[in-house]
Amino acid sequence: MVELSNGVAVVTGAGSGIGRQTAEEFGERGAAVVGADVDVEGGEETVSRIESAGGEARFVEADVTDPEQTEAMVAVALEEFGRLDFAFNNAGIGGPQTPIQETDPEDWQTVVDINLVGVFNSMHAELDAMQDQEEGGVIVNNSSVLGQVGFEGASGYVAAKHGVLGLTKTAALENGETGVRINAISPGFIDTPLLEEGGITSDPAVRDAIEGRHAMNRLGDPAEISSAVVWLCSDEASFVTGETLAVDGGYLSQ
Repeated sequence: MVELSNGVAVVTGAGSGIGRQTAEEFGERGAAVVGADVDVEGGEETVSRIESAGGEARFVEADVTDPEQTEAMVAVALEEFGRLDFAFNNAGIGGPQTPIQETDPEDWQTVVDINLVGVFNSMHAELDAMQDQEEGGVIVNNSSVLGQVGFEGASGYVAAKHGVLGLTKTAALENGETGVRINAISPGFIDTPLLEEGGITSDPAVRDAIEGRHAMNRLGDPAEISSAVVWLCSDEASFVTGETLAVDGGYLSQ
């Protein structure tokens, strides 16, 4: 099993779904965790679960669209645990499912601000901390299979997730010699509250159709994503940077 003992991890969107699962897995593998979210109740529950399992964790209420709040998030890791080794920039929303011409520009901008600008703001703060450390660090950005293909009715989400991949590659090039590795993960459709809110898992017909887009004919589990994130953060991936790892049940092979 990959061990991350004595490391310190920041996870955005830690209040539920993939973020919660990944925060818990960081804790299980020996890292102290700073979980950030706008959902205070969810974030505090994640921290409680980590602590109940014997790990160390802190919650930070943080809106990733505000650079001052992402700076404060990283400051908590440094003040509480003395360093920052791993970051999973995961916070995101789905947004309205409407054609481009029917999409409210403000709604579109909100999706881009959270899913793309939020990753930039988080990395901006994380890179400062990691570059100051002799050992560097690792950043994983959460994109999506929709960062590589289109999807009807989700222009803001698709545009933002494509942007995350470009941002990841650029950051990797800029940090190749700094000791900081930056990669992205592209999950397929994962069985989380985000899909339920979007009507995908709550409607059996829609769920069947989405499952059928995956070669494995099922949705993914959050644990299947968290394990990949943890691997990218480990020394086992020491020569991996600028990469996009699809964990998608064959979605992109169709």
